[in-house]
Amino acid sequence: MTARDLRWRIGGFALTGGSCVAALALDARPVTLPLFLLALLGLPLMIHGKRVAQLFRAERRGHCHTAEAVHAARVRRQGRR
Repeated sequence: MTARDLRWRIGGFALTGGSCVAALALDARPVTLPLFLLALLGLPLMIHGKRVAQLFRAERRGHCHTAEAVHAARVRRQGRR
């Protein structure tokens, strides 16, 4: 795992953790719903790290085989090294 990937994953953890702590501190106020959505946004960052942007681009372009598109991009990138 690269340092850049680790930073993305830590950012996702911070986003999810911070949102959950803030939602618990506010205790059933209407603001907790957007905080819950922020917490859900942090989950893919924790799991996939820096590949999240690549996954969103592949989905937006309408790839029906997103996993293959991500793998092909990784293979192309490794071939450049």
